Amino acid sequence: MWLMCGIAGLAGMSSERRAVLERISADLVHRGPDESGVYDDDQVTLAIRRLSIIDVADGHQPYRNERDTVHVVFNGEIYGFAKLRARLERAGHRFASDTDGEVIAHAYEEDGTDFVRELDGMFAFALWDQEAQELVIARDRLGKKPLFFAHHPDGTLSFASELGSLLLDQRVARQVDPDALAEYLQFGYIPSPRPILRSVRKLAPGTMLTWD
Repeated sequence: MWLMCGIAGLAGMSSERRAVLERISADLVHRGPDESGVYDDDQVTLAIRRLSIIDVADGHQPYRNERDTVHVVFNGEIYGFAKLRARLERAGHRFASDTDGEVIAHAYEEDGTDFVRELDGMFAFALWDQEAQELVIARDRLGKKPLFFAHHPDGTLSFASELGSLLLDQRVARQVDPDALAEYLQFGYIPSPRPILRSVRKLAPGTMLTWD
């Protein structure tokens, strides 16, 4: 069985954002039955359903930096993270756990978005920089961990590890993409970045998306 967690998020002003994301998170419980976590402010809400693998007792998500300005939800595994962590500790960063995913918050704080080039693993993550008011979502180079997103006409953004969970945001239109349907009938699957719906995209492997 593949190890997995479930992540989701909503970005942009909405009075219903927290309630919608709680429904999406509940739908992802099969991906991460061990723990749930939420980060919420006036712009972004992030949720995690965690399957505890590394540092089971203390590896709580969302991860954050020392100043509580960078917040991360993470699905996957970072190979060789101890080497990256050691470099960050030499630079003065302090870690709250022994988990692999926490390096994302500190590496971003140290190197900006260039830090992704140093990540080796299978992952999908969302990172909110509260000071810059910027959301970053990214996916590993081979696309081992899924991530679906919908950019709405009002400029807001929704994303989740599974398409079915994302559809719990009622703003996501349900119209089938005929080109995607044709690809499914021809190939038996739908190539990235297109899923079956017009209004949703898969984040392509090795791709980063920013929202502000």
